[in-house]
Amino acid sequence: MSIRIGILGYGNLGRGVECAVRQNPDMELVAVFTRRDPKDVKPLTETTAVCPVSEAEAWKDRIDVLILCGGSATDLPVQTPEYAKLFHVVDSFDTHARIPEHFAAVDASARAAKKVAAISVGWDPGMFSLNRMYADAILPEGRDYTFWGRGVSQGHSDAVRRIKGVKDAKQYTIPVDSALEAVRSGEAPDLTTRQKHTRECFVVLEEGADAAGVEEEIRTMPNYFADYDTTVHFISEEELKRDHSGIPHGGFVLRSGVTGWEKEHRHLIEYRLKLDSNPEFTSSVIVAYARAVHRLAAEGQWGCRTVLDIPPAYLSAKSGEELRASLL
Repeated sequence: MSIRIGILGYGNLGRGVECAVRQNPDMELVAVFTRRDPKDVKPLTETTAVCPVSEAEAWKDRIDVLILCGGSATDLPVQTPEYAKLFHVVDSFDTHARIPEHFAAVDASARAAKKVAAISVGWDPGMFSLNRMYADAILPEGRDYTFWGRGVSQGHSDAVRRIKGVKDAKQYTIPVDSALEAVRSGEAPDLTTRQKHTRECFVVLEEGADAAGVEEEIRTMPNYFADYDTTVHFISEEELKRDHSGIPHGGFVLRSGVTGWEKEHRHLIEYRLKLDSNPEFTSSVIVAYARAVHRLAAEGQWGCRTVLDIPPAYLSAKSGEELRASLL
């Protein structure tokens, strides 16, 4: 029997989940829940029901795992604890500093309802988190480094678009090559925020907007650009659509460490992602963890989990025998 998947929110991430479900023969997308008028939402899967979020509870016995595709700022802190009372759920909450409190809230709801919830699933947090954990366990004498990009930061792009006089914008996060190479060389350098990444903005201005003022506001924006070397390009709307319509991303996780009685041998662990579509890759990770959540639930487990808590074999559609024969 297929794992019945529901999606709450049909934006970039929700559409990516739909595509990922299609690539997993043991799953089917049965319903999409939206805050928009359901008549305006057209899934590619013709058999999928589209319902207002107010009707989600009526589906609690017809969905095996509900995937929450809202934003981390305001949606998921409310939605995940609430829907974990009704469904087994997966979310992609990515505000790193708030993960412990989000976990606690979701765990309380899921345990009370005897549901399984997986939070902060994606590539960072997610795949990068796993690689940091493996590397730290293997090389306890060492240092971690994470570099993001080159890729579009959707949050930083939105921050630029909120500036008065900006019609549209895309922002790219770019690793500093010299910093990355210093880590690869085994130097284990101390790196500031500014030394690790630069930011590049492509901005379309409203007619009559003050370009110099907009550039200054971008460069000095706290928590977004003030701590980075930032380049601002003003381009036409046509150029933005032509050259910057995608949402690529990726990055590197590295750990430089030593072994030996005198710590005489150096080692470097490196993991890289290069993504054409940030939301589609994130969706693919989420769907694999939806399978894991379904398996945990079938075993009678409940409560909240992160990628650090779930056995890798639970992600795969292959049996243990198949995994041992083909991947081990």
